[in-house]
Amino acid sequence: MAGRGGVFNGKWVGVVPKECMPSLSVLRLSAKLNWEEAREPLHRDIDMKPCGIGPGLAFANEIVRMKSGGGRYVVGLVPCAVGGTRIEEWRKGAHLYNELVKRTIESVKNGGGVIRALIWYQGESDTVREEDAKAYKGRMESFIQNIRSDLKLPNLLVIQVALASGDGKFINMVRNAQLSIKLPNVRCADAKGLLLQRDNLHLTSMSEVALASGDGKFINMVRNAQLSIKLPNVRCADAKGLRLPRDNLHLTSMSEVHLGHVYLASTNLHFYYTKNS
Repeated sequence: MAGRGGVFNGKWVGVVPKECMPSLSVLRLSAKLNWEEAREPLHRDIDMKPCGIGPGLAFANEIVRMKSGGGRYVVGLVPCAVGGTRIEEWRKGAHLYNELVKRTIESVKNGGGVIRALIWYQGESDTVREEDAKAYKGRMESFIQNIRSDLKLPNLLVIQVALASGDGKFINMVRNAQLSIKLPNVRCADAKGLLLQRDNLHLTSMSEVALASGDGKFINMVRNAQLSIKLPNVRCADAKGLRLPRDNLHLTSMSEVHLGHVYLASTNLHFYYTKNS
């Protein structure tokens, strides 16, 4: 994902969250294949559309924070994303796929590092046509297998994100495909429930940070516990997907209203109103 956090009316507002600030320990491979200090927007010379905040720099800063206890730890980011693309455009032999492979190989050409993982946030454009949504799982699995083969890294860690939104009406079909991939060493981070921008498509800057840093990483564990309670006459109303305000924690007023309706629907009760004549 190239990152569109903080982009409004085709322009990035230039606000950088503290979690995305530059660090001497985080580098970026430029479009000209030069290592430089990583700064937002990471994809400014990779994706020609307006770029903003993405999850990459916040993710790298969090890795550095976790690993720096034993001395300096350097993370190199190799941005390759292009927004608005379908998974079919990343098939083996396609231009975007070839660029990804070339840039990744160049990043370790002189023996200066080790490829640790691929972060993959894509799929909104595959929600438009049903045939693309239905084909997503097979295409994504082929992409993973091909990229591992071409990089000669059969166990490469792939961290993919399950969509929070999409351009079309087949969002859940693509999400289910992403969540159902069972290839070895593939992890899935669920973006559903994170705050979206006014376009109702791209994550806000702080949602990008939350996705990258693992804030609320035990949410799904608690959710699964709540959903699995089977005591008699206990109902569960699911708030996942309701809109959150800027704190990315509490529901908005309209989400609270909607949740009230969900509560009622979960009871399976029918209420009757009788007007006295």
